[in-house]
Amino acid sequence: MLTTLLELQRLKRLDRTGWVLRGLAPGAESVAAHSYGVAFTSMLLADEVRARGVEVDVERVLRVALLHDLAEARTGDMPRTMALYYGAEARRAAERAAFDDMVRDLGARRGADYGALHEDYEARESLEARLVKAADIVDLLAQALVFERAGARELGEFWEGALERDFGLEGAAKEVVAEMFGALVAAREALK
Repeated sequence: MLTTLLELQRLKRLDRTGWVLRGLAPGAESVAAHSYGVAFTSMLLADEVRARGVEVDVERVLRVALLHDLAEARTGDMPRTMALYYGAEARRAAERAAFDDMVRDLGARRGADYGALHEDYEARESLEARLVKAADIVDLLAQALVFERAGARELGEFWEGALERDFGLEGAAKEVVAEMFGALVAAREALK
């Protein structure tokens, strides 16, 4: 476990590349800070969906959220534009190989369990994984809004199509996520 925990520490110092590429100062947000935001947002979304009568495995949601960017301790935070040059499949394969290497020291069973959760996130097979993906984007937009409130400019591309995002959710889960995106967009519009 110690090897994995020590490697995890890199995420605390690893800048989110998208912000740096748009001129925000290094240290504006780390991958670890983003991962915490995703985990917290995932919990809020899952609890609200569950309160509306949908069965959600909140423990699974939190595990997926905590693991979703673990591989970036080895691969770095790759911006979306990277896929234009290397392809989405190459990115996925690199992240999966890094993830598997990182959890190898945790033992075969735990590594396989964590690997299955990571794969679920990448494939968006479960409701829980789809909620975490929605939370990933909610946290991104919440951070963009905070930066814009502080005076940052040129972050509009992160907002493009925000209300049209499809996470493969249905019923109450879709409603909860749509309400969250609507609130974020309304808060941004209030800045203008």
